[in-house]
Amino acid sequence: MRIKTAFAITAILLSLSFTTFSQNDTKNTDKLKVYIDCSNTWCDMTFIRTEINLVDFMLDRTAADVHVLITNQNTGSGGSQYQLIFFGQNSFKNLQDTLRFNTDANATNFEVRDILIKYIKLGLTPYIAKTTAAKDVTINLKRTETESEKKGEKTEATKDPWNYWVYRIGTNGNINADKVYKSLRYSGNVSANRTTEELKVSFSLYASKNKSTFEYETSNGTEKFTVNNHDYGFSHFLVKSINSHWSYGYEANYNQSTFSNNKGRVYAKTAVEYDIFPYKDVNNKLFTISYGLDIRYNRYYDTTIYEKLRETLFGHGVEANISFNQKWGTTNVGINYHNYLNNWKYYNLGISGGVNVRITGGLSFYVYAFAGLIRDQIYLPKGGATEQEVLTRRRQLASGYNYYTNFGISYRFGSKLNNFVNPRFEGGNGGMMFF
Repeated sequence: MRIKTAFAITAILLSLSFTTFSQNDTKNTDKLKVYIDCSNTWCDMTFIRTEINLVDFMLDRTAADVHVLITNQNTGSGGSQYQLIFFGQNSFKNLQDTLRFNTDANATNFEVRDILIKYIKLGLTPYIAKTTAAKDVTINLKRTETESEKKGEKTEATKDPWNYWVYRIGTNGNINADKVYKSLRYSGNVSANRTTEELKVSFSLYASKNKSTFEYETSNGTEKFTVNNHDYGFSHFLVKSINSHWSYGYEANYNQSTFSNNKGRVYAKTAVEYDIFPYKDVNNKLFTISYGLDIRYNRYYDTTIYEKLRETLFGHGVEANISFNQKWGTTNVGINYHNYLNNWKYYNLGISGGVNVRITGGLSFYVYAFAGLIRDQIYLPKGGATEQEVLTRRRQLASGYNYYTNFGISYRFGSKLNNFVNPRFEGGNGGMMFF
């Protein structure tokens, strides 16, 4: 009898638990399930979750009703253009929309996130309107009057007093020292840029100096070794749009670098580029192929390995770049090749690629790799480098190749839903402060 009674009580408790779970689950289905995907930009998810509480934010894109893909590109003014693509899924699979907005070059993170949250709300509204949560939505379509409008002044078309030119002046430096090592580096730069849909122009001037002192013990006592490097230069380029797929341009610069045995180099290049996709689709996909011809006149500090103190070189090169930003992740591949027409054995070939893919649910992986063949170091000084020069990177060294790679994989499982915000012990930077 006692066993039957205990069994009955257990069955009742399980039934109540299941009923409560079912009710909560039914209630959750009334909310729109949203996955925020900041593919190539940063999003303040704490702010987004705090400001939008009529939806459920999912940690698994496949479980969401709406996949929001957010990307951004730099604009000519120094600001950014954000693009938000709203992919409907499940019962909303036939509903898709794209929104864009620009931010000012001087906009703070606070201002950017305010604009971003506004457009996320705008994009989610058509989806929320089809759920029971629509009853809690308030929409205000009344424009706020500006101060001039309140005074009865007429508003004219916006005119840029700078004609879209953007100027920058910057300087920086650092000092690093301990008992046996001292380093001083400082640099400065000035630039002027103008970007419109038809034309992109840039002028820039830069200079930097680096001094490092090393102390080490030898059989003769304490020795000092000092490295002095500097570089400076001027560059200019212009890019002209032909149509939605074609563009052409040129580049000219002068520079000097002690590290690369470059006493003075004058360089000029002209090139043409074709984008298989329209340039306006850059946030989603890009596939460009470019070809250019160049000429350079080099003067060297030291005689090169080819017995040259100065020389004129003609060259050409081709470059291709592919990139995609999609719901499943991002990928990009690039390849470039250049050789000197004076002697085709002097060439440089580089290949790079990166993939960040969400395979399914919480499983994702990323990999980036670069590899290059270097056969054009004609500027290297004659004679071998000393041990100090090798260890301190005082000058550029001969190399037939270089490569770099990083990769990783992650798997997340457990709850797919998390609307909670808890910033305790994070110190405002998202990292735990426990010691």
